[in-house]
Amino acid sequence: MGDRSTAIISTGRALPTSKVTNRDLEEIVETNDEWITGRTGISERRMITNDETNSKLSVKAAHTALNRAGLEPKDVDMLIVTTVTPDTPLPSTACLVQAELGAYNASAFDLAAGCTGFLYGMNIADQFIKNEAAETVLLVGVDTLSPIVDWQDRNTCVLFGDGAGAVVLKAAGENQGILASKMFSDGKKAELLHVPGGGSRTPATYRTIDERLHYIKMNGSEVFKFAVKIMVESTLQVLEHCNKKPEDLDFLIPHQANVRIIKSASKKLGLPEDRVLINIQRYGNMSSASIPVLLDETLEEGKIQRGNLIGLVSFGAGLTWGAVVLKW
Repeated sequence: MGDRSTAIISTGRALPTSKVTNRDLEEIVETNDEWITGRTGISERRMITNDETNSKLSVKAAHTALNRAGLEPKDVDMLIVTTVTPDTPLPSTACLVQAELGAYNASAFDLAAGCTGFLYGMNIADQFIKNEAAETVLLVGVDTLSPIVDWQDRNTCVLFGDGAGAVVLKAAGENQGILASKMFSDGKKAELLHVPGGGSRTPATYRTIDERLHYIKMNGSEVFKFAVKIMVESTLQVLEHCNKKPEDLDFLIPHQANVRIIKSASKKLGLPEDRVLINIQRYGNMSSASIPVLLDETLEEGKIQRGNLIGLVSFGAGLTWGAVVLKW
């Protein structure tokens, strides 16, 4: 088992058809395109409409990733869906995705770690594959945040979008695939980014609906400061773990929450702009989906080549954060 590591062998993505621009938001909340773009870097985002759901986006992204890997759903022996916006409280979205795919040889479960969910899922998949408890893991990062965004709160409603990204992970040789990964959390900061209503502690009532407790609440300035600090620290920690430095990275794929956070962290790491990948202008913050969607797009563009050293870093509700270094 000592020389066994984990590699991403294929990717896929799925995005809702409906685009919502900053100009569209000007019609429903007191804001403007210049303010949103200047503060966040976001110009438009995707949002589910009609019969689009978390699980349907997941299935679409998963199909693409499996097809590109030349695999059938029956080849998957673990299916992880990382999300904070499941179709229903129970059963898990992963079980719904499993049924739609026909991946009946897989164990299936959801994982909730906010926007860091995808990297938590990678870490877990890595452990199962390294320990030979799994051969083929299908990991989906998906969130449909538009139903839990407060469209009366101009500070948060402009930030989020919906989407899904999927990867297939399998065993690789030594010094390939995932070289290092770390997960972190600090529950003392839970109230900086949370949805207070809807769980067993505060189930839905007329009062909770009137008080708008079922929507995202965020202390933006505190999250911003925290995010820049831990994105730098966690990236340095995983690089050190595999005896690498920031200048060794060919690309950094950060969670797409705010362009100012990304640029501030990148500057502190000493990374030139062309090595830091960004697509937030088109999609906003898609939570668990942001990194896998950006990875899939970048691969499709032909930017990433075999042997490239890639860093992934994210932060999210919990508060959670994490980073991964992998050799493509």
